[in-house]
Amino acid sequence: MKEPFLEPILRRMRIGRVLPVLKRFPECRLLDVGCGWEVKFLKSVEPYIASGVGIDFKAPNLETEKLKTITATLNDKLPFEDNSFDVVSLMAVLEHLEKPLDILLEIRRVLKKDGILVGTVPSKAAKPVLEFLSYKLGIVNEAEIRDHKQYFNKKDLLEIFAEAGFGKVEHRYFQFGMNNFFVVGE
Repeated sequence: MKEPFLEPILRRMRIGRVLPVLKRFPECRLLDVGCGWEVKFLKSVEPYIASGVGIDFKAPNLETEKLKTITATLNDKLPFEDNSFDVVSLMAVLEHLEKPLDILLEIRRVLKKDGILVGTVPSKAAKPVLEFLSYKLGIVNEAEIRDHKQYFNKKDLLEIFAEAGFGKVEHRYFQFGMNNFFVVGE
């Protein structure tokens, strides 16, 4: 399946935000929530982690020396023990979830005490732009955009992270305010 033109560019921009943070946790155990059908983020960060697990309802079957995927929906409990991961990534996933708070509570449960959640999510300003780029121009995946349940601004993210029990939140907008970048910890 060929990706629309803009998808790999946007993914590289998201990875560019997250990779410097991930490099602060050398040899970490990483969980990539919503890893996607090609596991591109997890594969791209493989040199910087000790091990990585990707989970998604459309995850392919992958098992290498360092990487593994699990096929599961993100509406259920995550199939991991408490305090299992140093870093959890959530790259362009939160907007697709019916119950984002539930998955954030699960992420907090599986994170180690000093672990972090790092990720991106489109802002409310992105909605009309993404719809135009996908529905009219076809350079962004239309099915993915139609699957968006909600968009988040900084205030929304601060509220939902606090509700999930996270204490420290680092937030920045990027892509001209169309995307949120966050690093969250206890």
